[in-house]
Amino acid sequence: MCGEWNTLKEVKPIGLPKKGSSGKTGNFISTKISEVVLSDNFRSKTNISELDRVLGGGIVPGSVILVGGEPGIGKSTLLLQVAERVGKTLYISAEESAAQIKVRAERMKIESNEIYLVADGDIESMRTEIEKTKPNLIIVDSIQTVFLRSYDATPGSVLQVRESGIYLQQLAKKSGIPIVIVGHVTKEGNLAGPRILEHLVDVVLYLEGERYNDARILRGVKNRFGATNEVGIFSMQEKGLAEISNPSELFLSERKNSPGSIITVALEGSRPILIEVQALVIPTHFGYPKRTASGFDLNRLNLLAAVISKKTAVNLGNYDIYLNIIGGIKLSEPAIDLAICAALISSYKNQAFDPSNCFFGEVGLGGEVRRVTRQKDREKELEALGFKSAQEIKNIQDLLLMIKS
Repeated sequence: MCGEWNTLKEVKPIGLPKKGSSGKTGNFISTKISEVVLSDNFRSKTNISELDRVLGGGIVPGSVILVGGEPGIGKSTLLLQVAERVGKTLYISAEESAAQIKVRAERMKIESNEIYLVADGDIESMRTEIEKTKPNLIIVDSIQTVFLRSYDATPGSVLQVRESGIYLQQLAKKSGIPIVIVGHVTKEGNLAGPRILEHLVDVVLYLEGERYNDARILRGVKNRFGATNEVGIFSMQEKGLAEISNPSELFLSERKNSPGSIITVALEGSRPILIEVQALVIPTHFGYPKRTASGFDLNRLNLLAAVISKKTAVNLGNYDIYLNIIGGIKLSEPAIDLAICAALISSYKNQAFDPSNCFFGEVGLGGEVRRVTRQKDREKELEALGFKSAQEIKNIQDLLLMIKS
């Protein structure tokens, strides 16, 4: 650094030919795409249907999967369940000892002789263990705690995370063994470390949810072998993450019809899910009203409150607004705009809507209600669960007429 002593550091160049070498390289052989043969068992099932759904049907041999999420959300728990079901697995953990992993496995009632534990962060020593165990899957927990001895940097540093990621990627491609990597996240919810890590891997998954809520959503944000519009939904139980075949029942299980409580249908991946939206509107005791949103964009909430105040007789300018999406789920699609408006008006009027009504639709700045994508699929889900769509609403002013009737 400028103006300081003893700050120079020698760095060895990476990937450059040694002095005096001829610079010759190996043979570069191409293959016609029509000649590439795919086997029938190209993907291997994890036997966890919600995870297989997000992965696009299973794990591709030689692929690298990055799993991120907040601390304590259940990443290690899910991967231990995967290790039990896929067969021979090499589980490398530099965060926990073998005894700690064993305690978790006993709590989850996992008894397997095909899970090999390594409580060491030196991933350069993996090759010997791979040759000995010949695993079907390798799990690295986590990328921020492993290291390469050839680099003089602490685990978790930008250099170690980047080079460890490159090493694991090359190992997976050469050996054909899929590798699952656990990644830490920042306070903003993004994966910690250099961005190149997400570019290196084939699949990036996020495990979302509130730590003190049972619901967990596994969301794919990158998938070279499938679509990224699928999600897996789980419930945290004593024995691990349990798959939820009907998510709507989970989110509506404790619902009580009351002012400010509205049912909406949102798309999570390719599946429509019924979710409860709750709003609380009370007079403000300060000069500036307070607005709080959990699971929904606060700026969008302010916009919808402004539209209601402008286009209806409900003036929210002097009212505090508290909005909550039940179940710890986060919604961002504009299709739930109408449900937000209905919840605000219901709480303001202290009157509940018909409990069989479900509200969904995008609200424009003029107060008009617009159609949303996959409307028929949403309506089909409503009918299956005994709800009906409020299709007669064309403008948010119609909400006031509906609540009076």
